[in-house]
Amino acid sequence: MLETTKFDVAEYLDTEELRKDYLELVAKDGTQEELLKAISDVARARGMTKTAKEAGITREGLYKALSPDGNPAFSTVWNILHSLGYTLTPTPIAK
Repeated sequence: MLETTKFDVAEYLDTEELRKDYLELVAKDGTQEELLKAISDVARARGMTKTAKEAGITREGLYKALSPDGNPAFSTVWNILHSLGYTLTPTPIAK
């Protein structure tokens, strides 16, 4: 029987440029859920403990906020993005 391993994009986000491009793509073309997943992927690639500390929340709180069942407050997402070195920039939606 052929064994496969589960794909984890965080394992491949090993440079700032890849993380930036990934977040930009998902923010532009993805859903809210996909963006939270992408933020989670980047946080895991960077290190959850470091990200949580810099965001001012516990590691467990970070996992909970970015989980599929999480519903983080805007301020939490804002703080997480800032801890990752990003900000939100409103841009017009192409019609």
